[in-house]
Amino acid sequence: MALEELETELKTEEDAQREPLKKAEFERMAEEAPITKVVAVMLRHAVDAKASDIHVEPTKKELRIRFRVDGVLHPNLLLPLQVHPAVVARIKILSNLKIDETRMPQDGRFSAKTGGKDIDFRVSTFPTTLGEKVVMRILDPTEGVKKFEKLGLEKRNLAVVEKAAKQPYGLILATGPTGSGKTTTLYAILNLLNQETVNVITLEDPVEYFVPGINQSQIQPEIGYTFAKGLRHILRQDPNIIMVGEIRDEETASLATNAALTGHVVLSTLHTNNATGVIPRLIDLGVASFLIPPALRLAIAQRLVRVLCPDCKKEAVPSAEVKAMILKEIENLPSLIKKDVKVPSDFKIYEIKGCKKCNSSGYAGRIALFEILEMTSQLAEIILKEPNESRILEEARRQGMITMKQDGILKVLEGITSVEEVLRAAEEK
Repeated sequence: MALEELETELKTEEDAQREPLKKAEFERMAEEAPITKVVAVMLRHAVDAKASDIHVEPTKKELRIRFRVDGVLHPNLLLPLQVHPAVVARIKILSNLKIDETRMPQDGRFSAKTGGKDIDFRVSTFPTTLGEKVVMRILDPTEGVKKFEKLGLEKRNLAVVEKAAKQPYGLILATGPTGSGKTTTLYAILNLLNQETVNVITLEDPVEYFVPGINQSQIQPEIGYTFAKGLRHILRQDPNIIMVGEIRDEETASLATNAALTGHVVLSTLHTNNATGVIPRLIDLGVASFLIPPALRLAIAQRLVRVLCPDCKKEAVPSAEVKAMILKEIENLPSLIKKDVKVPSDFKIYEIKGCKKCNSSGYAGRIALFEILEMTSQLAEIILKEPNESRILEEARRQGMITMKQDGILKVLEGITSVEEVLRAAEEK
């Protein structure tokens, strides 16, 4: 059924019914056929559009439904405001939430068969002055665990990650802002390490994708089950590989470092702007500098950029300003990398056009830009003597690390993404 047809089919309630409703009334409204149909169609359209999130938000005049596709929110549907309580109640029933509690935020999840696939939806409700806003994160198990190549890892970066993942112990840290794909990268590494001969345990907040063969646990700070407490107990579970959702405090940093030093592979995330900032950040979190070289294997910084639609992207001659910027970044590549990069003087780039397949956005999917710093004897010496970012960056260049912006420029020259996307991501903190 087309979304427009749903509006005419909805049996809306009177304005007076926007007064506080009793639990029984919520249940009745949520189970009315048009409302169940609205929610089902909304979910199906979001999955078909490859959206990562659905936003259900009341405004002063209507109920607005927006989908986040490739990191950008797009308006999808406007419904009469009167159906807002019923739509929210239906989602709450699916998620086993309290339908008569509208003053406090709630979290839940449910699964639904959509488009022939079992999709998980993570639900968050939030009270606003205009009513409850609902955000549903769409978790497609088939999309969750990706191959390294699909993430955007290639050449030197791919070789370095694969080498570190094969080590019998050590700390691998992914860093970047919220929504930069850190967890997806860690899942890809976990998938590589997930064998019947090893015990893999994760601590997550929340568990986003269920992976067969891995013991996944969700922390619950409200009852005292934190990353630090969970990590202490994990070490009694005879693990080989541990994933900790995030290193947020001194205790978790200390426990993760010690676990890496005592024969475990430890994967986690950290908040820094780049790969070279990981070492100073660990020191800020109280990790002794002499413990970092033997514990840390890899620091991975990343940002997400949208991929140009392969069906409609168009070739273009770069402006003088863009051309100068690209040539400058290529010139500044580490010598180990630069020798393999050949850029003709009349090089072309690709720009967006827009077609039916990409919903006229010009983009289809996302890929990550990476900078990856590995532990070396030279880096270990710097950490022990003078662990500042400029010295660390010097060593990073020596070992062939390219910045996220340089990785993006190389992807622009390959026709994977646009200059605008790379510049936006490079400025993201």
